[in-house]
Amino acid sequence: MEEFSIFNIFSMLGGLAFFLYGMNVMSTGLEKLAGGKMEVALKKMTANPFMALLLGMVITIAIQSSSAMTVMAVGFVNSGIMALADTVAVCFGADIGTTFTAWILSLGGIDSGNDGGIGSFLLRLLKPESFSPLLALAGIIMIMTCKKAKHKDIGRILVGFSVLMTGMDLMKHSVDPLAESDEFKKILTAFENPVLGVLVGAGFTGIIQSSAGSIGILMAFSSSGGLTYSMALPIIMGLNVGTCVTALISSIGVSKDAKRVACIHISVKIIGVLILLPVMIILEKFTAFGDIMGNTVGFFGIALMHTIFNLAITVMLMPFSKQLVKLSQFIIRDKKGGDEKTDVFAALDDRFLKTPAVAVETCRGTTVEMSDLTKTAIIDAISLLVSGYDEKTVQSVIDAEDLIDKYEDKINGYLVRLSKSSITGRDSRTVSKMMHCVGNFERISDHAVNIIESVQEMKEKGISFSDECINELLVITDAIKENIEIAFVAYLRDDLSAAHRVEPLEEVVDNLSTELKNRHIRRLQNDECTVELGYIFQDILTNLERISDHCSNIAGCLIETDEKTNIHAYLSDVKENDETFRREYKEYSELYFARLMGDKS
Repeated sequence: MEEFSIFNIFSMLGGLAFFLYGMNVMSTGLEKLAGGKMEVALKKMTANPFMALLLGMVITIAIQSSSAMTVMAVGFVNSGIMALADTVAVCFGADIGTTFTAWILSLGGIDSGNDGGIGSFLLRLLKPESFSPLLALAGIIMIMTCKKAKHKDIGRILVGFSVLMTGMDLMKHSVDPLAESDEFKKILTAFENPVLGVLVGAGFTGIIQSSAGSIGILMAFSSSGGLTYSMALPIIMGLNVGTCVTALISSIGVSKDAKRVACIHISVKIIGVLILLPVMIILEKFTAFGDIMGNTVGFFGIALMHTIFNLAITVMLMPFSKQLVKLSQFIIRDKKGGDEKTDVFAALDDRFLKTPAVAVETCRGTTVEMSDLTKTAIIDAISLLVSGYDEKTVQSVIDAEDLIDKYEDKINGYLVRLSKSSITGRDSRTVSKMMHCVGNFERISDHAVNIIESVQEMKEKGISFSDECINELLVITDAIKENIEIAFVAYLRDDLSAAHRVEPLEEVVDNLSTELKNRHIRRLQNDECTVELGYIFQDILTNLERISDHCSNIAGCLIETDEKTNIHAYLSDVKENDETFRREYKEYSELYFARLMGDKS
């Protein structure tokens, strides 16, 4: 066998690079394939700790990254989506889920034998080095030939897995010469000190920020035959502590509760080591357990110890979840003088950009908040046209419009950063819809302020509309409020059937506006209204029309994006040829014009 040299170190580092890159490609593909659905389900399922545990485990297995899962938990707490107490079980589930990677890697330790029989063939087929080249070929073919983004993502997952296993194989072969190296055996004797093993495992994993990478290297070294269970277990405990570095980094610059998520995560690992390491030492010294721990460890043994450690700390510490929360609150204390100021834009957390599907969903939640604020502002402004001036309502609309402007700036900035990430076709369409709709929400709030200004002008000048004029405004504002409700529901629920109902009503609003303008001109000609009031009335009608136009824009954006049609061509065609459009237009027209004409039936 060749001697260990500097070139073996080069090979090992190259293998580690392949391993980490393959893990990154595979986890990114898996996360895109999941589409954020499982992650967002955390918001609904964290009330039950056992369901939260299971979901945390499933998500970690699905995206192959406990660090990403913990970072998501930090982000959810920071944005107020999840409560601190709800994340404890999720973190335990992530710890268990991350052991699945070790079991995949352990397949590389299968001994297929050399008897040449069918059993040997099947065992050899289970080894990743046997089937990963085929997966790589299938993945490349899917990436190059498939048109659907989903199928390309599956191809990337297969290629990522193959690159990962190639890196694992490269690391394993690079350390083979160590089996005969006396110097290496002397180094290994240092790891008979369990504390050193914990420190080395924690330090190395903290540097590369991947427990899977550390497990892979540990398995590679175990192939030299010089690593025992008693040496490997403290290292495994240490790498579980080291993987918390990512959570600690992600907690920089977040709320106190978000920092406490990272604190709980690392506290669980440290407490687990402080309990289980002495137990291991005592059992090894005074029982037959020491004979077992002195045996040479292999791939399966490392995967087994990794799983047992995480299961053990879950069983031990999960019943004390409340105490863990209190411990984190004791370590990270609130400032004197009150609670932290709530940030309404906390959900637009850059930490979510590492998992774009989650970022899309949380950003959409913020746009829904913006739409609710816009809807309230415009309804309040419209109500003043009939009820008259109210200082409190006027100020609330002005304040809402200022906040809506900030929403637009924050959301658009976040969407620009998000659009640079690798997102699925479905998420890309969602981003496109958000970009278009937030602008329309902001324009609607501007028209709300314009209406407020008209109401203020009338109050300052001591003038008012006649009862006839107010009744007319009541009809058109009811039509507009209905259109706002339909358009905003269409956006909220991504409901195309509702979106298709907006345009018929928008056409009716345009006709109502034209009719009201004509009536007001007749009142001016008959000296039944002043020119000053006429200008104000015209401005109000113009703003009401524009509001309805923006409702049409919102609905049109949904239709254009999801049905992949040109909205102008669609509108032209639907008005001429669509029977449903004509029927709905007729129904809305008869309803509102009957009220305008004084038909009480």
